[in-house]
This record gives sequence, C-alpha cells and structure tokens, in this order.
Amino acid sequence: MTTATAAAGAHEAHEHTHYTSTGLDNKKIAIWAFIGSECMLFGSLISTYLVYKGRSVAGPFPHEAWTSPTGQVFKPILDIPVTSASTFVLLMSSLFMVLALAAVENKGKPGYEGTLGSSKFWLFATALAGATFLGFQAYEFTSFVHEGLTIRTNLFGSSFFTLTGFHGTHVAVGVLWLMTLLFIDMKRGLGPKDAILVDICALYWHFVDVVWIVIFALVYLIK
Repeated sequence: MTTATAAAGAHEAHEHTHYTSTGLDNKKIAIWAFIGSECMLFGSLISTYLVYKGRSVAGPFPHEAWTSPTGQVFKPILDIPVTSASTFVLLMSSLFMVLALAAVENKGKPGYEGTLGSSKFWLFATALAGATFLGFQAYEFTSFVHEGLTIRTNLFGSSFFTLTGFHGTHVAVGVLWLMTLLFIDMKRGLGPKDAILVDICALYWHFVDVVWIVIFALVYLIK
C-alpha cells in the first residue's frame, strides 16, 4: 500500500467519523440525548401508575381477587408466570444484541466465522426475541380484555395499558430497527466501519430492556 493510498483511506475514515468535544461520535451523543428524554417520559408514566396504584374502586385488580356486580368471583388479573417468561425472553435479547455488536466489530477476525460469529444470525435472534415478547404482550392484553379489563375500566386499567403499551411500542420500533440493520447486513454486509450503527441500536435496545425490568418489578412483583 502506497503512502498516498493510506492517506486517502485515513481521510475517508475521518470523513465518516464525526467526533464531538467529548471524544464520542455525534450519533452516540444523539442517542444518549434521546435516551435521556425517554427516561423522563417513562419516569412520568411510571410515576402516574404508582400515584393511582390501589385507588381503583372497582375490579379487575392486579393482585387481589374481585367480585363482579353479578356476584362472580375472579382471581387477580396479572399472570406472573406468563409475564416472567416474556421478561426472560426480552432479557436474553440483550445478550443476543451484545453478540451481534461483537460480531460486527470483529468481522473478519479469527473465531468469528460460521453461524455463532455471524452478525446476521444474532441480529435476527434479537429481533425474533423482541417479536416474541410482543406476542406475549398481545396475548396478555387480549386475555385481560376478555376478563373485563380495558383502558377505560378503572384507574388500574388506564395506567397499566398506557404504561405497558408505550413500552411495547418502543419494543416494536426496536424490532423494526433491527430488521433494517439485518436487511443492510444481508444486502452489503456490516463490518467494523458500521459498528457505530449497531452500537446506537444496541444502546436503545438495552434501554428498553432496563425500563421493562423496572416496570416488571413495580407492576407485577410489588403488591
């Protein structure tokens, strides 16, 4: 490689990498700023849920059995085992996302050949896990509606569907983002120079997972 070619390559890399005064890429600064605003959004939604927790005057209730106007007794509406399974799937997706980023960053290096070193495989696995979580949520919402809980039934229904619905929307956006990266990877391949694209998606995905841990603990586990 000639000196001119090396200089041209370095110049091209500099053109595609825009660092800020913090030493971080501007795309990474942007995603951190976005996550900060999302923290305020979910903080307000979680606070609203906690303010209205236990104030519903009519069932269904999340953790207590309730009696309908006709005298029929119903069990607590939250299904902890089902939600625990969906939570496990979502947490595993964070591991898949880490492996996808590592595969992109180390593409071409020894030990990153084959299926387990394929960024395509891990991006697809992450998206599939996210879609599975959404399937669990759709099942949960449908069963709640059949048991008489809707967004207009009581304070619990309003705050619950708003909070978990917003989170589910964020998961859906993340799945679409992952599928976009997978499409790019299949079309031209993602390499180390594209690692920042996967990195900012990973930051968003991990944020969504952390938010769900908080929601799961406050809504499902703490009575």
